[in-house]
Amino acid sequence: MKQFELTPDPKNPALSETISGLDHLGNPVQIPVVVEKPLTLFLNKQEIVTMMTIGDYPEYLALGYLINQNMLLADDEVTGVDYDDDLGVVIVRTVRQTDFEEKLKKKTQTSGCAQGTAFGDLMEKFDEISLSPDATLKTSWLYKLSKKINLQPSLYLETGAIHGCVLCCGDTPLIYMEDVGRHNAIDKIAGYMWKHKISAPDKIFYTTGRLTSEMVIKTVQMQIPILISRSGFTAWGVNLARQANLTLIGRAKGKRFTCLSAPERLLYDENPDLVPDEEKKHKRKSSL
Repeated sequence: MKQFELTPDPKNPALSETISGLDHLGNPVQIPVVVEKPLTLFLNKQEIVTMMTIGDYPEYLALGYLINQNMLLADDEVTGVDYDDDLGVVIVRTVRQTDFEEKLKKKTQTSGCAQGTAFGDLMEKFDEISLSPDATLKTSWLYKLSKKINLQPSLYLETGAIHGCVLCCGDTPLIYMEDVGRHNAIDKIAGYMWKHKISAPDKIFYTTGRLTSEMVIKTVQMQIPILISRSGFTAWGVNLARQANLTLIGRAKGKRFTCLSAPERLLYDENPDLVPDEEKKHKRKSSL
């Protein structure tokens, strides 16, 4: 895949609107603000959830949500995804007959923005997943990814008040999605990967949001072995990452970062000042 196969469209008039106001000096201003609207998801004939979203890529959002809720299985045959913008409805149709009445009774409000909701057991398949031990992350890749992503035109740069998630491979960002809730952005990527049969073991996931339990669980469910954020961590997010052997990197800004889980995947190939103390000592000895 090429760099930025799919990106946000900050110029799409449906995703933001201009609103008038006053600045700190009392002067009139007009600024773009992101739009959010409800999208109700049906799986076959059953209503699943209503999500607040910016409204782009509803097919990928619907598919990804169902995948990450373990309602859509890897071998399911999807016969259609119907979207009605006027009604704010998306319907996913499968060959397999589905009924999640019992699962829908158990809800967990996640720590994601826009009050994400997970149904059933949040850890339903978490312990069954084995992440690739062969995946690696070079520090040079990390620095290049951060720069490329931060410079890419986005709704965040235009309006703020939005989260972004990026699927990467090596130092190449592939799929960039944004939404008012980071759980929506990650679900869009999950849906894209499922539809286009993109493998996960060699991929890297980058997010602008906090590294919470929800982000860790969804990344593990997608079988992506490395998760990076320019923001910080929650304790449960770190504990779950360690349990799943997910490489968890936060506070990634400039050429600084913190890794709190599975550091064995890191390859320090750039900036010797940032190499761990033991490696620096070894290099000094070998140069004498």
